[in-house]
Amino acid sequence: MTPDSIVHLATPEQWAEAQTTGSVSPRGLAAEGFVHCSTGSQVPVTIERHFAGVDDLVLLRLDPAGLGEALRWEEGRPGEMFPHVHRAIAIAEVLEVIPWRRAADPPPRP
Repeated sequence: MTPDSIVHLATPEQWAEAQTTGSVSPRGLAAEGFVHCSTGSQVPVTIERHFAGVDDLVLLRLDPAGLGEALRWEEGRPGEMFPHVHRAIAIAEVLEVIPWRRAADPPPRP
């Protein structure tokens, strides 16, 4: 994973569900209108802020070209731009699935 990779963080259960349904469609998509993502360099802070107490995640590295116009850069925190996908993410757009476990691995750094 590179610092400019586009990554969606999910639990292994969410990824298993996506493989059954054919797409990554988090609960917040309907309410917010987009899927939250991070760059590779933002992943450690995203894990610390939004996944405290979660020991197992999968980092889904996405295909920016495949996401097309659905990929938009928007302010997530004051002064910091984050990638957002304005639709469900097809599992075919996931280039790599990177397992992450808190007990064994520090948050990935670029």
